[in-house]
Amino acid sequence: MSGNIDDLVNYRISRAYETLKEADAMMKNHFWNASINRIYYACFYAVSGLLLKQGIDTSTHKGIRQMFGLHYVQTELISKEYARFFSDLNDRRQTGDYDDFVLYDEETSTKLFSMAKEFVHEIDLLIKLENS
Repeated sequence: MSGNIDDLVNYRISRAYETLKEADAMMKNHFWNASINRIYYACFYAVSGLLLKQGIDTSTHKGIRQMFGLHYVQTELISKEYARFFSDLNDRRQTGDYDDFVLYDEETSTKLFSMAKEFVHEIDLLIKLENS
């Protein structure tokens, strides 16, 4: 892999961790829908970095989910539970951002945030394994 790809992969995983911090800040201020958005994007950045590490660059959210499923879930490198979580997060982010009268709460945000931290960490470990 070229240095440029590795730099971009590292940027995306660091962006994932930074976005988790943004989600935490949103939660501390009771912005539940905004926290769901940031939780999703933290996971999105991590997965996009993982795919890029394999030379897979997609331009859509749907494409990211599909390639993640094909290259990591179907090959059992990532659990189906994590794949469902990532897909569910995308749906929640969409409804929270675009649908009227969708209001998330502290319990939902806290649960998703906790799982997202595990998810991003797992993706980070996979990226590091692919570096070895």
